[in-house]
Amino acid sequence: MENSKNKKVVIYARVSSREQEREGYSIPAQISFLEEYAKKNDFKVVKIYKEAMTAKKAGRKEFGKMLEFLQTSEDVKTILVEKTDRLYRNLTDYIKIDFEKHDLEIHFAKEGEVLSKDAHSSKKFLHGIKVLMAKNYIDNMKEEVKKGHAEKLKLGIWPGKAPMGYTNKLDDHTIVIDQELGPIVKRAFELAKTGNYSLSKLKKELYKMGLRGPRNGKELPKSSMARLLKNPFYYGELVRGGETYKGSHEPLITKELFDSVQYVLGFSKKPSATKHDFVFRGPLTCGYCGCQITAEKKKGRYIYYHCTNGKGSCENVTWVREEKIEEQYLEALRKISLPRDIVEFTRDTLLSSHKEEREFRETQIRTLTARYKKLESYIDNLYTDKLEGTIELSYWKRRTAEYKAEQEDISVQIDALRRSNTEYMLEGVKLMEVANSASKLFPLMNKEEKRELISLVLSNSTIENTNIRYSYKKPFDLFVNVTDIEKWRE
Repeated sequence: MENSKNKKVVIYARVSSREQEREGYSIPAQISFLEEYAKKNDFKVVKIYKEAMTAKKAGRKEFGKMLEFLQTSEDVKTILVEKTDRLYRNLTDYIKIDFEKHDLEIHFAKEGEVLSKDAHSSKKFLHGIKVLMAKNYIDNMKEEVKKGHAEKLKLGIWPGKAPMGYTNKLDDHTIVIDQELGPIVKRAFELAKTGNYSLSKLKKELYKMGLRGPRNGKELPKSSMARLLKNPFYYGELVRGGETYKGSHEPLITKELFDSVQYVLGFSKKPSATKHDFVFRGPLTCGYCGCQITAEKKKGRYIYYHCTNGKGSCENVTWVREEKIEEQYLEALRKISLPRDIVEFTRDTLLSSHKEEREFRETQIRTLTARYKKLESYIDNLYTDKLEGTIELSYWKRRTAEYKAEQEDISVQIDALRRSNTEYMLEGVKLMEVANSASKLFPLMNKEEKRELISLVLSNSTIENTNIRYSYKKPFDLFVNVTDIEKWRE
């Protein structure tokens, strides 16, 4: 590691939850560790950025401030961060930190890794693939959670908090009609059917009857009122992830009443159907004016793409055959094909890098378990308050049901973490193999698969006359025209 005396650096520390702070990831602990790291390396810390927000979402405030500072500063170009997942755990943040373009240097202190534009190509790729696979791991976990929810849905059980007008029953975890709010919700549908009530007028009327926002006690927002009236749960169906299930709960209204309300309020308008599904219409925009590219079928068999000319002043009047576009995308995929020795070297390196994943998974389980226990203490405290008469019985039932429902969801997440493929680096190997075979697979894929592959590997696809322009996404940009393993490892 290069040891530059008095090099100016910034520190970035982040936690994603309060529970994680109690697991030893607190911001003060991170800062203390990184300040000691800076001291050992004779670095001068000029700024410290602290963030308490999940990394599953991009757009963190302090993260953005740090990037702006580093990109405009002439003498501060180094970030100190504890570990990879403290800096980013999604592709958006990874792409934003373009350390090569802005000549940044990133020290992952606990991992003993330093990234810069001078780092080995293989190191850059392995780092990128870890970020990519961390996202894939989270996605896999979500899929496992969905499977757990689907099992309940098939039994007619809603896997979560009951909608307004219903309540979660504590003893057998079923959902039953709320004796106070249920009749009011039913009345909401009956009033809406008359056609005499707009959403604004309806929410005011229901407020008088006692239907109010669960958090602030005010009138329901129009958006919440609309969601309530569009929820098929009330006539006995469960809809989740595009799938519909028969609920085991007691319906509050009939389907006939529900359908009438959808028609009266204009919720049941059918979207216009798309006659043709053109494979490259989504990824492409016009390189001249930026408008979308559309397609048309001629003589029943030939597909041509052209600019929509939405701004009315486009000079790109050329119509391009679909085969011409596919040929150019195919050439782009050929450029990321790697020799077998490079694939094997990278695979071996990836498969030896499981430690971070295991730590991440175990941390997630500990965090969820801590939240589960905290909810248990909330439930115990509520019960004590109920016995002492400091809270009303209805409040105790409602809040306890909410906590129990959250506990059930946490249990599903923990089970998903334990069932999911813990060797998520294997997914990195699979991804690399797919990228390496992309040019061979592409002609055999269906339309949706072709779009997904292009979206995975390429970005900023535009067309100028008959030529396609594009950029390779990270980390696939490191694959382009690589043939020498020694240069790959340098």
